[in-house]
Parts: sequence; C-alpha cells; structure tokens
Amino acid sequence: MTQSVTLPLWLLVLVLVFAAVTASTHLLFPSVRWYFRRRAERFVSELNKRLERPIQPFKLLRRQDMIQRVIYDPEVVRAVTEYAKSEGVREDVAFEKAHRYAREIVPSFSATAYFRIAIRGTRWLSHKLFDVRLHRVDDEALSAVDHNATLVFVINHRSNFDYVLVTYLAGDKSALSYAAGDWAHVWPLSRIVRAMGAYFIRRRSHTELYRKVLASYVKKATEAGVTQAVFPEGGLSRNGLVGPPKLGILSYIVQGWRSDGPDVVFVPVSLNYDRVVEDRILVAAGRSGTRRFRASAPEGVQFTLRYIWRRLRGLESRFGVAGVTFGRPISLSELAAGAPQTADLVHLLGERLKEDIRTSVPVVTVPLIMTALFKRDGHATMQDISAEIEKLRAAFVGTPPDFAAPEGDNEALAGVLEGLVVRHILSREDEIYRIIATDLAIFYANSIRQYLAADAAIAIPAFSTESNSLKT
Repeated sequence: MTQSVTLPLWLLVLVLVFAAVTASTHLLFPSVRWYFRRRAERFVSELNKRLERPIQPFKLLRRQDMIQRVIYDPEVVRAVTEYAKSEGVREDVAFEKAHRYAREIVPSFSATAYFRIAIRGTRWLSHKLFDVRLHRVDDEALSAVDHNATLVFVINHRSNFDYVLVTYLAGDKSALSYAAGDWAHVWPLSRIVRAMGAYFIRRRSHTELYRKVLASYVKKATEAGVTQAVFPEGGLSRNGLVGPPKLGILSYIVQGWRSDGPDVVFVPVSLNYDRVVEDRILVAAGRSGTRRFRASAPEGVQFTLRYIWRRLRGLESRFGVAGVTFGRPISLSELAAGAPQTADLVHLLGERLKEDIRTSVPVVTVPLIMTALFKRDGHATMQDISAEIEKLRAAFVGTPPDFAAPEGDNEALAGVLEGLVVRHILSREDEIYRIIATDLAIFYANSIRQYLAADAAIAIPAFSTESNSLKT
C-alpha cells in the first residue's frame, strides 16, 4: 500500500483533468448555481415589493420545465397525433417537431437582465433620442385594475422603437412578455430577446401543429397572469394608418381566460413619433406591396454611426417628440357579457381595441405640418403653415392628445421644418417650403388622418406605385 507507482506524464495529466471535471460537476457547479439562484430569488423578492404587478411564478420557471408543460398539453398531444396521420410520419417524429416548435417559442426570462439592463437601457435611449410625452386617458381606471387580473397592453406598431418605449414606460408595473416576430430570430439578438421574456412567433407558419403549440404557451401564460404586450396589426404600419387587427394572438388570450377565473384586462396603447427611424424602409415596402423590408445590418450600423457623429458635432438633435397614450382598460369579463360565442367575442374585442387605439393616437408636429401642406397644395410659407395648423387643431374630431409645438411658437416650428429640409422630405426656396418626398409626407399625415372631419377640404393622396425620389 505504501509502494510508489510510476505513471507516464500524459496519464497523470489525464487523471488530474478527469478529477477536476468530476469535482467541478459534483461540487463546484452545483454550489455556484445555488449561489446565483439564491441571489436571483432575493432580487425578485425585492422587485415584487415595488412593482404594481409582481412577477408571476410561471415567468420564473426553468425554460425546460415550461417547454415540457407546453408540449404535454392535451391539445398539443392531439395535434401531434393528427399531424403524424396527415403527414404519414411516426408519432415520435411529429412529437420531436412539436418539441422543436416549443423550444423556438418559449422564452428564458431573466429578471436581472430585464430590470437591471433593459429598463435602464430603454430609459436612457428613449430620452437620448426623443422628447417622450405621456398621456393617460383614465388614471383611476388603470390604478383600479385588479392585481389578480392578467394585464395585456395592445399597441399600434409604428416603429421597432415601440419595444424600447413601452418597455421603459411600463417598467414600474411589471415585466412585459412581448410577441416577437421573425426579425428577432437572428443570433445573438434571439438570446437577448428571450432573456427579456419575449416569445417568438412565425408570421408565415400556417401548420396546425405550430398553431397549437403557440396557442398552448399563450393560454398558459394568460392563465398564470403573465403581463403581456401585443401588436395586433402583425407588423409595422407601411402607410402610417392604424391597420386592421390580426386576431390570432388575441384569440389565444381569450381562450386562456375562464369566466370563473381571474379577469383579463386589455389596455390600448397608442404611439406616434415626429420621426420614425425606419420611415423610408417602410414607405418603400408599402410602395412595393410586400412586407420584405430592404434593409441590412451594415446599413443599420452605418446609420447609427453617422447619427452619433453628427450628434457629437452638433449637426443633429433628438428625433423630436415620441407621444404615448394609455387608453381606458377593457375588461374581458364585461365584454363577454355581450358576446356569448368565443369567435364573436374575439372579433368584438379586436374592433374595440382598434377603434380605441386609432382615436387616441397622439398628435405631434410633423404630421400636422404635412397635413397643413397638403391643404396648401404641397407648398406654403412658415406663417401659412402655422395658420393652417391652428385651423386643423380647432377642427379636429374629438380631443386627441396634442404634443405638437404650441400655437404661436414659431421658433419650435421653424426647427422642425428645417429638420425636414435636412432629411430631404421638404425643400425650401426663399420662404416657401415644398413637399418633395410625397410618400413620406403621406406616411406621417396618415397618422392623424382619423381626426379630420369627413367634409374637410384636405386631399391627402394615397401611396403611389411609382418610384419616389427618397434620398437617404
């Protein structure tokens, strides 16, 4: 037992490596995981004391456990069997496909990443790029929403910056779970988006199996009270108008609600900007009649670096006002009293949300300028534009939230006009401002079109199919 044993050096190194790996997996790694898990639990406990709506246990489940819950849902199991029969494949192959869909959809929420990084980052970025203005239609109704109810923010999709803005503004209420589209599937963005609690949606997947897996996750999140954020239009507006709602996600949320359980409360959120960063890309997509946006990552990086350089040199300022309106909450249980059938309830809900969002879109300066110029046949002096804006405000249907330059503030109006000249949307000859990028002007004017009286003598043209001169 005390005799020496001689080993080759390579064998000794191999033994030590195996010993180190064994010690790490059985002692070190579990201890480290326990330490960080305890820290995360304490962090969430402290967060829940100050949040209006505490983070739900379902959201904190391990991702693998959440995936298992989704794929063993009876509806999903039934869909797996039907898929295997219709496609002529074994059930284990169909089940693996459902498992792959679930892995793609289900998020991996990190409270630390969301509240320590995302909330701070979105707050900083929002105020660096925009003058953020907020309006609540009914503060008392928002405050009175039952804390046991599932809260769903339903938002018009004006820009990809919507995610940033709403995350920041809702940061004191709870962690939002977004429905993210195909744009977020790119690595490493997909990892970041999942850590923020977003779940992925394939906009162009029409298989029944995929829909059942997606519906299973959304219904379980709704039943568990997870606060969600939904863009019912299904994509960015390409013409500036609030589009008709796509009812898929709304129908899954309604299916996750039980009349004898906690309520589901929808909060319509309306957004508008003086400058939509992707405006030229959206207009080009609208003109071509496709949702394929012709933009690349290098172009995005180039735009960002150019903006930072111009900002440092004092040649560029913020993008103007970003206006946000939180509308009156809509109780699903109250709405269901007038629509006994689920299909009727979903349709009624979609129409009600669209109308509430559409009639609460904030008024900002650039859409007012464009509408005033269309009323003047596309060209006018600053004084004429100011006078037309006053007339428009006086004639608006309803009382929309107005965050535009105050009446008589010609200095603010002149600053916005010069910014539009720099961006080649308007030209200026002597004292006359003229629209030179018609489709862009229509895009902005359309955002407040709903406030114009039906008999108003303002002809905002429709999008042209011809190529428009849009300089970058």
